[in-house]
Amino acid sequence: MGRNTRKRRTPLATKIVAGAAALAVGGGGLVWANFYASAHEDHGGHNRTRSAGAQVATIDCPDVGQKIRDVPDRARGEVDGELATMDSQITNAYQRLATTRRAQAGDSQFVQNSILGPLKDRRKAIIDRIQLEINRAGGKADDNLDELAGCQGRPADQQNGGGQNGGGQDDGQNGDDQNGDGQNGDGQNGDGQNQDDNGNGVAGPVADDFIDINDVQPNSRNSRNGLAANGDGGSTGTFVTDCGVNENNLFNSDNLIAAPGVDNGAHHTHDYVGNQDNDAFSSDEDLANADTSCQNQGDKSTYYWPVLRLQDGTQEFDANDQGGGAEGNIGKILKPAQAELKFVGSQQGDVVAMPKFLRIITGDAKSFTNGDANANTSWSCSGFEDRQVTDKYPLCPEGSQVLRTTNFQSCWDGQNIDSANHRDHMAFVQEDGSCPEGFQAIPQLQVRLAYDIPTPTVENGQVQNPYAVDSFPEQLHKPITDHNDFINVMDEDLMNEVVDCINRGEDCQ
Repeated sequence: MGRNTRKRRTPLATKIVAGAAALAVGGGGLVWANFYASAHEDHGGHNRTRSAGAQVATIDCPDVGQKIRDVPDRARGEVDGELATMDSQITNAYQRLATTRRAQAGDSQFVQNSILGPLKDRRKAIIDRIQLEINRAGGKADDNLDELAGCQGRPADQQNGGGQNGGGQDDGQNGDDQNGDGQNGDGQNGDGQNQDDNGNGVAGPVADDFIDINDVQPNSRNSRNGLAANGDGGSTGTFVTDCGVNENNLFNSDNLIAAPGVDNGAHHTHDYVGNQDNDAFSSDEDLANADTSCQNQGDKSTYYWPVLRLQDGTQEFDANDQGGGAEGNIGKILKPAQAELKFVGSQQGDVVAMPKFLRIITGDAKSFTNGDANANTSWSCSGFEDRQVTDKYPLCPEGSQVLRTTNFQSCWDGQNIDSANHRDHMAFVQEDGSCPEGFQAIPQLQVRLAYDIPTPTVENGQVQNPYAVDSFPEQLHKPITDHNDFINVMDEDLMNEVVDCINRGEDCQ
């Protein structure tokens, strides 16, 4: 498929995106108004906060991109661009939600009439254009995409567990009863004070997003995805590639896979290791000709993930930029102390080579509103690796590192390096370690990131000096939104070496 080769003119650290919403910045980030009143309760051995009111905390929109299928290759660039515009619309609507609390307190229909209604109209216009672009390119657009135009508002303590739609079509649901005069009125929102911002002016994370690792039951991870592909049988070898921990300070808020050709397509900042020509405008040729941070120079693959930040008031290079502080991603960027990139085999037999430029997205940056169908997060602490959580940040004891582990999809459809929704060409192994029908096993990428992070303190329902993953603003820095991305740019000789090593049962690097 074609890739936009236009290059950005200025680095992220110095640019301000034209046309972005004007935002009030202070205390190192976007100043958000309060989202909900909290009542403290004890549950399951750790402190939790629950909504005492039902004020709208964020905007929940059906993910149109995950519903699109069979987009002709020549229309994919246009469709990806339209979907990125839709993401920007949600971000702008969320910014309006966060900065109009006084108006919401005085008008029970404000959210519906001024935010959700207009948002639905704008999304409907984009969906119409997407359908037209697909049909013009010789495809057949889904006539039911219009049903995904409407969004809803909901409280921050209410995760969408109903899948990707989750009631998002009912755009008028929260007009009367979630923004009334009696809830979160003058005392909490009218003056712009935020009781749940941990003193740093952003929405999330909150105390309920953290859990003491000792309170996590062993072997109780609740993710359906991310099973380790290898086991006692099949191809038992491993291949480790050492690409550093982003010593070159390569950061940007693009997403080359999901939003090629779109500046700030991720709305949050990524860490990059491996390939050194990673931005939204990099072509396959650019990637092939780039330098790499990997010790094995045959590995020019790109490995990237959202940065972790310590919300300690540090003014980072992107404190005033879109994707950074201007969209609520604030504080000190924490590089991993160690980034282990390992490829493993299949329980059921040999693996085959990955095609060059294969793209894989694992996890879901919108899991808080989409639901956990594609969530693939694993948080833990060193020394407690048998205790894994998907929807909480762990509080680790002194001397223990915070761990982020991701096991990628390792079943390939044998034909495509990408797909319209960037997922359908890949699949996770089944419970017995085999690939679904029509898919074949490739080396499974496992990424293990270890961080030295001072443990946040939780007192009286508040968390002090929290750490959090960068996120789309409306995702409220929830840990379940963690995700990871990979583009294979290994040369043919190295990929054959990886496959041979794994199939022979050897441990190589």
